[in-house]
Amino acid sequence: MIVVTGATGNVGRALVDRLVAAGRPVRALTRDPQRAGLPAGAEVVRFRRDDPAALFTGATQLFLYAQAAGDRPGELLRAAREAGVRHVVLLSSAIIAEGADGTHPIHVMHATVERAIRDSGLEWTFLRPGGFATNALQWAPQIRTGDTVRGVFAGARSAPIHEDDMAAVAERALLDPGHAGAVYRLTGPEATTNAEQVAAIGRALGRELTFVEVPPEEAGPDLFPHVPPGMLQSFRAAVGATPEINDTVEKITGAPARTFTHWAEDHRNDFQPPATA
Repeated sequence: MIVVTGATGNVGRALVDRLVAAGRPVRALTRDPQRAGLPAGAEVVRFRRDDPAALFTGATQLFLYAQAAGDRPGELLRAAREAGVRHVVLLSSAIIAEGADGTHPIHVMHATVERAIRDSGLEWTFLRPGGFATNALQWAPQIRTGDTVRGVFAGARSAPIHEDDMAAVAERALLDPGHAGAVYRLTGPEATTNAEQVAAIGRALGRELTFVEVPPEEAGPDLFPHVPPGMLQSFRAAVGATPEINDTVEKITGAPARTFTHWAEDHRNDFQPPATA
């Protein structure tokens, strides 16, 4: 049995789909099983840290989303180990790197969970992806209602990775031998700016979209409701930068990482205006 946390998130859902398609027993953890909409082949269980027996009994492997570990990741990992889990695959972050700002909130969260896993006695594999292509969904409300996208740092460059490519690497780390103790940095195959990403979404929709840059100090919660105040400034360093690009996805899965254009085409419906009666 493989336990998947964050099963209704972008990566977790893609991983559950893959494991079910492969005929593997999957326990998908979610806070709202009734609304999860997960495949029938998955055992869908409400995620409650105070009921570890329901989460881990009969399981030998765990896919862990860092936020799911909570404030005391050691307790969750101890419960998993005591129930019979032997291997954990963590969706960490590329921010964990030599010379990184160890005080950055994202760094602190992922480094804390990585440390707890190393100390847990479990075998482990760490996935450290860079920017997620799904971050572009932040522009969906604007694109559904018009052809102009207001955002910060039009020239910020990244190599965004498709969520299913991350899931594909996680699948291989869970199902194939030889991944224990490995740290995999994951990127998309090419660099693209924020403005170029908006243009790619426009092409997928058959529309011409325009990115209008907004100074970060003027970008409020209406544009970035999930970004803590002050964090937008930390994205400034990506303007004109050369992002890390590697071929780890292809090395692990045998298939090259998908481009942002591919992602935009896969997610065309997420940017469509709502249907009218």
